[in-house]
Amino acid sequence: MSSILRPFMALYAAMLLLAMSLGLLATFLSLRLTHEGYSAQVTGLILTSYFLGCIVGTLYSNRLIKIVGHIRSFAVFAAIYTAMVMLHGCFMSAAAWAVFRFFSGVAAIGLFMVIESWLSECSQSNTRGRVFSIYMVVTYLGSSIGQQFLNIGDIGDQTLFFVVGFLMVLCILPVSLTRSIHPETICFEPMSLKKIVKKAPMGMLGCFTSGLLTSSFYTMAPVFCHSIELDLSQISVFMTVTVLGGLLIQWPIGLLSDRVDRSKVIPCIMALVALISTVIILNGHGRVGALIAFTGFFGGFMFSVYPVSTARAYDLFEPKDVVNVSSALLLFYGIGSAIGPVGASSAMALINGPYGYYVYCGVVCFTSAAISVYLRFRELAPVVPVEEQVDYIIMKHTSPIATQIDPRSEIEVEQEQEKVNEQQVGGLN
Repeated sequence: MSSILRPFMALYAAMLLLAMSLGLLATFLSLRLTHEGYSAQVTGLILTSYFLGCIVGTLYSNRLIKIVGHIRSFAVFAAIYTAMVMLHGCFMSAAAWAVFRFFSGVAAIGLFMVIESWLSECSQSNTRGRVFSIYMVVTYLGSSIGQQFLNIGDIGDQTLFFVVGFLMVLCILPVSLTRSIHPETICFEPMSLKKIVKKAPMGMLGCFTSGLLTSSFYTMAPVFCHSIELDLSQISVFMTVTVLGGLLIQWPIGLLSDRVDRSKVIPCIMALVALISTVIILNGHGRVGALIAFTGFFGGFMFSVYPVSTARAYDLFEPKDVVNVSSALLLFYGIGSAIGPVGASSAMALINGPYGYYVYCGVVCFTSAAISVYLRFRELAPVVPVEEQVDYIIMKHTSPIATQIDPRSEIEVEQEQEKVNEQQVGGLN
């Protein structure tokens, strides 16, 4: 195993530091805006711009990577992100922070694309599954570790901005020092979005729902914690347990989804998130220990919606279509992410209390579960025999480049590479 992992240690180290920085900043900014007296709705609007930046970055970051190469692109994106962090610390303005978060999103997705391109190039067909799984575990661990840095400084001062920038600058070192070759991006024949949605509506719905939930969690859960008067150490534990729950509970969920029709698993997961949200609303008041225990299960099922929905969509397509399908899934996830913080903050304002966040999550999941059942009942969502389902893989929504590492797409990658080789040989002849 060590011989397999050794070539990727620099990239894993960079990803760990990157995830720590991103996770810490997301939580810290929510708490800082609340500390400065901004309402939940204004906070949601400001932080939504990050996810809009991610959508734009998905469309345009790859162009820079092709022009200047991966190491320089990584340095550029890291520099932009670090500059945005510094500007956050210099200006306390809602409009300015929205702009800073937008460019942070553009830079963050670019950083993901660089690392994932590198892993895709370095991994072999017989090791791709392990490389991809460890990459996802490192991403979750980095995000959870980043939450613990909340305890280093006070929410009202500039210390945590320095910590975030420090982690981001450090992640440049492993990528800059690696001797890995520059990967070549493989071009795939595009597919109609309408065709993808019509063939896999439940997968698209699941990713849209995941975007609604996950973005609202990273932006509004810290606001919820602050509103119920948790101290900083309790908030860091709350966020860490939720993210780790997302990692740990994915394993049994994955085993189940490999053995049961996923068109049944998806609405069940959503129903469980709605149920746990209801339990927290009814039993989470004033009981910090119970709240943290509940949130571990909440995070576990919430973070499982995306990978199960992705696997469900892949069940219905050929391996050659995986890249196109993945892009469509991330598009729906991105749209949901842009809506999530605004929806959650509006629910908190409408309910006039912090538990409006869980009302929002419960309503979103109950509605999505009901639509999923309807799709299956009306046979709009085809039933795939268990033996024909693709393997479940732990995933975290990062960038479309992750699909090139996903072992479920390796058949198509090999086919495309063979075509490229044949074209090159033909050109020489």
